[in-house]
Amino acid sequence: MKTITVGGQILSSAVAMGCMRLPDAENPERTLQTALECGVTFFDHADIYGGGRSEELFGDFLTANKSLRETITVQTKCGIRRGCYDFSKEHIIQSVEGSLKRLKTDYVDVLLLHRPDTLMEPEEVAEAFSQLETQGKVRRFGVSNHSPYQIELLKTAVKQPLIINQLQFSVTECGMITSGLNVNMKNSESCMHDGGLLEYSRVKNITIQTWSPFQKGFFKGSFIGDTQAYPQLNRRLEELAEKYGATPTGIAAAWILRHPAQMQLIFGTMNPARIREICAGADVVLSREDWYSLYLAAGYCLP
Repeated sequence: MKTITVGGQILSSAVAMGCMRLPDAENPERTLQTALECGVTFFDHADIYGGGRSEELFGDFLTANKSLRETITVQTKCGIRRGCYDFSKEHIIQSVEGSLKRLKTDYVDVLLLHRPDTLMEPEEVAEAFSQLETQGKVRRFGVSNHSPYQIELLKTAVKQPLIINQLQFSVTECGMITSGLNVNMKNSESCMHDGGLLEYSRVKNITIQTWSPFQKGFFKGSFIGDTQAYPQLNRRLEELAEKYGATPTGIAAAWILRHPAQMQLIFGTMNPARIREICAGADVVLSREDWYSLYLAAGYCLP
């Protein structure tokens, strides 16, 4: 398994397991064990996943495998409530306390703010982070789905480095790539919707974690095998799978991990066979030509 240094601080597997669908797994313990056997050392949670059940199942697994805790990285997220977002000091601390109880651990390695709260007061977030860090309950911090200036606003008060930003990204959902390739062009692809997140993250040493790495749109299903919507892409994935001795899923993973931004791919599948395919893709290094051929096959153009 390829390794990266997340945020310049945490040596980790380049592929991480997203645990949102853990309650849907036929055998959660077997699914988690498969990920570990494939070299995965990073596990992503959120307080809202499965209504808390995802963290509970993972906590049961940690309890049954007590020696595991110090060898893996456990991340959770907070800030989403029913009908609103909430970055208040009270909610952040309350959320972490609940996650720790469900995860059956004394600390989480990373805490992310799940989605931007426009009513956020940076000073409140800073107070919550400092209290959680001082108490040893959270070791590092980051964000999810945040723009560069939302991060900069947080940093006016938050003293801890924000080492992660979790964002949707795949070969079919790669606006941060497309806008960068179409700089100074008068076309739709030049529209920048994220404020230059890719380059900003590299400058600030923030690791981009990619969610829905095989999804088209916003949870509209996988593009892999969808030959009606993506005929050229699937044909090219098949060709490169044969060339590199991988699977189309592995090649789609390799496409993300080939980028020099050193992104961390977060998969959400609970299928052990597919987990193995994804993790095997981490060891595939696509050539520059093959990387661009997939980008073009996904329907994009080079100016």
